[in-house]
Amino acid sequence: MTNIRLPSILDPVAIIGKKFLDIIKLIGGVGLLLSDTFFWGIIAPLTGKFPDRKSIEKQLIDEGVNSVPIVGLLSFTVGLILAMQTSFNLEKLGAATYFPALVAVATVRELGPLISSIIISGRVGASIAAELGTMVVAEEIDALRSMSLHPVRFLVIPRVIALFIMLPCLAMLANVASIAGAFVFGASTLDMSFASFKQMAFEYMTDTDVWTGLLKAAVFSFLISGISCYNGLTVTGGAEGVGRATTRSVVFSIFAIIIADGIFTAVFYYLLKL
Repeated sequence: MTNIRLPSILDPVAIIGKKFLDIIKLIGGVGLLLSDTFFWGIIAPLTGKFPDRKSIEKQLIDEGVNSVPIVGLLSFTVGLILAMQTSFNLEKLGAATYFPALVAVATVRELGPLISSIIISGRVGASIAAELGTMVVAEEIDALRSMSLHPVRFLVIPRVIALFIMLPCLAMLANVASIAGAFVFGASTLDMSFASFKQMAFEYMTDTDVWTGLLKAAVFSFLISGISCYNGLTVTGGAEGVGRATTRSVVFSIFAIIIADGIFTAVFYYLLKL
C-alpha cells in the first residue's frame, strides 16, 4: 500500500526557508563570481594577462549596439505616456506646461536607467545565461578547465566589461528618447515650441540628476552580468536546466535592480540630500 503524505502545517515554513536559502546561495555565488571577475578584470591585466579584445568587441555589439532599437523605441513610448499622464494631472492645478520638467528629472534620475536595465536583463541577461548554460551542458566549460583556461577570464570578463560600458550609454539613449517622446506630445497636443520645451525641461535638471542615473546604470550592469553568468555557469539537468537558469537570471536580475534602485534612492535622498 502506497504511503500518502498529508500536508503539514509546517510546509509553508519549509517552502519559505528553502527560498531563503536559495537566495543566500545566489548572493554568495554571485559574490564569489564577481570576486573572480575583479581579479581577472583588474589584477590579472597588471601582470600581462589581458582579456580577449575581440571577444569584448563582439559583446559590445551583441549587448549594446543590437539593443539600441528596442531601448530607444520603448523609452520613447514611455516618455510619451508619462507626458500624457503628468500633463493631464497638472492641468487640474493649472500647471500643465510644467510637465517637461517633471518628465526630464524623473527620466534621468530613475526611468532611464531603470527601463534600459530591465530591457537589458530580459534581452542580454537571458542570452548570457542560455549561452553559458548550453556550454556547460555541452561540457565546453570542462574542456576549458582541462586546458588550464579559466572560464571567468575567457567567458565572463568580456560580457561584464561590455555591459559595464554599454548600459550607461543605453541609459543615456533612454533619457534622450524619453524626453523626445515628451516633446512630441507637447508639440502635437499643447502647441509647445522646442525652445519653450527645452527651457522648461532643463531649468530644473542638474548635473547631479544625470550622474546619479549613470551611476545606477553602471551598478545595474554588474548585477545583470553577475547574476546571469552565475546562473549560466551553474546549470544542471541538461536542456531543461538551461531553461530554468534563463528564467531565474531574468527574474533575479529584475528583482536585484529594483532593490538596488530603492537603496540608491534612499541613500541619495536621506543621506546625501541629492
